[in-house]
Amino acid sequence: MSSTEKSISKVIRERRATPSFDGAPLAEKDLNQILSAGLQAPSGYNMQPWRFIVARNAEQKKRLRAASFNQAKVEEASVMIVACGDADGWRNGDLEEMLRLGRAGGMTESYAEQAKEKIPTYLSTHPNMPMWLNRHVMIAFTHMMLMAEALGYDTAPMEGFEEEKVREVLKLPLSYHVVALLGIGHLQGPDKHNGGRFDMARTVFEEEYGKPMRL
Repeated sequence: MSSTEKSISKVIRERRATPSFDGAPLAEKDLNQILSAGLQAPSGYNMQPWRFIVARNAEQKKRLRAASFNQAKVEEASVMIVACGDADGWRNGDLEEMLRLGRAGGMTESYAEQAKEKIPTYLSTHPNMPMWLNRHVMIAFTHMMLMAEALGYDTAPMEGFEEEKVREVLKLPLSYHVVALLGIGHLQGPDKHNGGRFDMARTVFEEEYGKPMRL
């Protein structure tokens, strides 16, 4: 880890959703590191169904703002990353690429043959594909958000947008589902207040619901 990076514990403790950005450019090497962190995320069957659209152009961010209930921070952010899930990626080469990478990394041929048979059956009959995509995309999304914070940037995860309008702005394929937007940049003005977090007694149970966690 670079000496300039914050520790993960510090990032988790101090991160806030940024209300306003100053618009200063984001370094290319940092953007590459942030995106790469997202691509290292785990996913079901290692299918990596995420797709990320990076918006830096001022006019494109202005259009995204109009598709996001006119929230100013969409236009102010140095970078807006639109996180999507591709429902048809497995049909369009992702499965073959996953198997190629797996074999290169030591996947046994018996496992590869099972995966070739089971994954298409599972995904083609999944009762709620948008939910499946959302689960995996958000893991990668969180990786990127935390990496951006570790590098000294501020972030704003956003679910306030109109999917069809975002789809139109970005010219997304019909198989893409828009999951969330991530604004990255530097804070302008006062930071968001610390809203606090519920303690373990309210939210964590041991073995079954209602039994407090003993630590």
